[in-house]
Amino acid sequence: MSNTETRPAEMRCGSPAGEMPQDPAARVEVLTPRDVPLGGPRAMTVRRTLPQRNRSLIGAWCFADHYGPDDVARSGGMDVAPHPHTGLQTVSWLFSGEIEHRDSLGSHALVRPGELNLMTGGHGISHSEVSTPGTTVLHGVQLWVALPGEHRDAARDFQHHAPEPVRLDGAVLRVFLGSLAGVVSPVRTFTPLLGAEIVLEPRAALTLTVDPRFEHGVLVDRGEVRAAGTPLRPAELGYVPDGRDTLTLVNGPDGTARLVLLGGPPFGEEIVMWWNFVCGSHAEVVQARADWTTGNRFGEVQGYDGAPLPAPALPPVPLKPRGRTR
Repeated sequence: MSNTETRPAEMRCGSPAGEMPQDPAARVEVLTPRDVPLGGPRAMTVRRTLPQRNRSLIGAWCFADHYGPDDVARSGGMDVAPHPHTGLQTVSWLFSGEIEHRDSLGSHALVRPGELNLMTGGHGISHSEVSTPGTTVLHGVQLWVALPGEHRDAARDFQHHAPEPVRLDGAVLRVFLGSLAGVVSPVRTFTPLLGAEIVLEPRAALTLTVDPRFEHGVLVDRGEVRAAGTPLRPAELGYVPDGRDTLTLVNGPDGTARLVLLGGPPFGEEIVMWWNFVCGSHAEVVQARADWTTGNRFGEVQGYDGAPLPAPALPPVPLKPRGRTR
């Protein structure tokens, strides 16, 4: 998915050198979303929890949009024209509906509920995303993973994976990245990551063994979820600092809960995010925008009926560096 804001802020993000891990007993930090329309008079609205002013990454996860359930008859659905990406991987995960993906690598795939599509931008890729005609309700998450400096210019790639559901007491897990509850995803990433959908039955209490090197994010789709004792409402993202070896998730009494669990070790590098680019410097952002404008580097998306998205204007000066709150 593209960041279609017409005035996207440039953000320099990363971990200040010499930070110490937080106390594992520290409370979960609750990140509230902001609404972002995805263009057009009947714009589909997404709820964005990453990046934020006080927290720009969770592990290598640098962007989190949650959308729906969206009545396509009213909103018009998703129609994101070809747009570029650099320095990142995009993670598409649906709860309902169907999206057609096309990219300049030549990939033509459908995004379906419970199936992962992961695209590597690296040095440069372009793609389009359109909800299919049979879609009535569109509902899911779109996530970005920042690539570390040594892999920021990686080759274009596209991977698809349909994880088998794993049933635990009062819960069903689908592990699409990394490992959890004895399940290991085969999908390749450039840093250690965790990504999983978890559905909790009413009154379920699930304690998971997690990697203490990882910080985690609990993105709630529905339900009355408590993460490590902290209540989270739908569309909120709970940040859990590294240092824990277990994470307990509890659902309330009314209906099932669904969440996406993200994780990874603190990223440890500064990055500059602007529009659809993750770069190492302001100069790299300027070059990426120029390459998209001139038609170089990103390739062409075949089969989309329409013009590519134009790049927005760059800010007059770069913003000051930002470090993450730990």
